[in-house]
Formats: sequence, C-alpha cells, structure tokens
Amino acid sequence: MAGRRYTHFEKKTISFLKELGANNNREWFKANKARYEEDVLDVALHFIQTMQDPLAEFAPHFTAVPTRIGGSLMRVYRDTRFSNNKLPYKTNIGIQFRHERAKDVHSPGYYVHIAPDEVFLGVGMWRPDADPLKQIRDRIAARPEEWQRAISTPAFKRQFSLGGESLQRPPRGFDKDHPCIDDIKRKSFIAVRSMAVEDSLATQFQRSVETSFKQAKPYMEFLCAAVGVKL
Repeated sequence: MAGRRYTHFEKKTISFLKELGANNNREWFKANKARYEEDVLDVALHFIQTMQDPLAEFAPHFTAVPTRIGGSLMRVYRDTRFSNNKLPYKTNIGIQFRHERAKDVHSPGYYVHIAPDEVFLGVGMWRPDADPLKQIRDRIAARPEEWQRAISTPAFKRQFSLGGESLQRPPRGFDKDHPCIDDIKRKSFIAVRSMAVEDSLATQFQRSVETSFKQAKPYMEFLCAAVGVKL
C-alpha cells in the first residue's frame, strides 16, 4: 500500500518530451518509438494504475484506466484537421480521470498535466456544454452560500485558483446584482494548481496529487450535484 504513494515521473520522461518538442515530426518519432513507450507511456500508465485505489477512496465514481487507448491517458497524436498548427505530436502528458458516466453525461473530472516547462493539476469542467453550464450557474444562483463554502475552504484556496474565461455581461436570466454574479459569468468551472516540473520528479508526487484532489472535494461535490452525478 505504501509503495503506491511514491509513484512519480522520471527525468528521462521530461527529457524525451523536450526532445520531441525539438523534433516534432513522424520520422523522428518512429525512430524513437521504443523510447517513447518505455520513458513516457509505461511511466504514465503506472502512475494511472496507482491512482486507482486513492480515487476509489475519495471519488469512487471516477475512474483511473491504465490502457494505451481509450483510457485515462490522452493520446500523443494531435488532431490537426481543424488547426493551423500541423505538428503531429503533443509534447506533454495529459491524464484525465473521468466520471464513470462521462460517455453519457458532461461531468467534472480530475486532470494531471506534465510538460517540460510546466506541471499543473486541474479539477472541474473546462468549457462545459450549454446544458451543464446552465445547471451549474442555476445552482450557484440558488445556493450561493453552498458555492462560497465550496470555493473558500482554506485547504482548497491554498492550492487551487479558479481559472478560465468569463462573460463580459451576466448571462440571460441572471440578476446582475447577485452576490455571486462574477462566478455565474464564468464560461469554465475549472480550478488549477500550478506546480514546478521538479515536483513531478519527487518521490512523493503521487501523494501530493492525491492530497490536492482530496482537498478539492467540496468543489467537485458542488459541480457533480449541479449536473446530476455522484462523486
């Protein structure tokens, strides 16, 4: 049990991501595919696997799926179809622990981002669709005290900051004088904890991730309740 709390990323993982950034082409990636699988893929999948028990403790309806395709690890291949950026590969590791009903319901999630120049954790919903966005705004409007408690616990505020863009004006149907109108105007309901790259290499990185996600529980409970899913 103790061993799982000391999972972390490795220097060779960061080194590979740096090299990929300097050689972001299919020929180089093909020649270094074995390194990618050992230095990045295997390390990330092990981290995901060791998050299964912690999630079961504090967020039992969220999943850690350590598979190469269709699991918690986001694909290294970029979707360039609708982008001016035609580089074929992502130069970061993206890990998303989704709700068990994520295929049916737009729900909050937990996110871990590892890159050579930044590491951060995220909780919540980035740019939710119109229906869940309105559900969250409605719940804030109806339960402002509950919302304030969710975002104001000392442990949460010490580590996380609310982020994302906001509307210039209140959304239609909401009182411009509501005490939480600045939050009601948010387009995303995401909270981020910024970390140093060196933190991801520390022996207790996974334990730090666990602790941060646990401290976001009131925030995640509020969002889950708003969109009708269980934490």
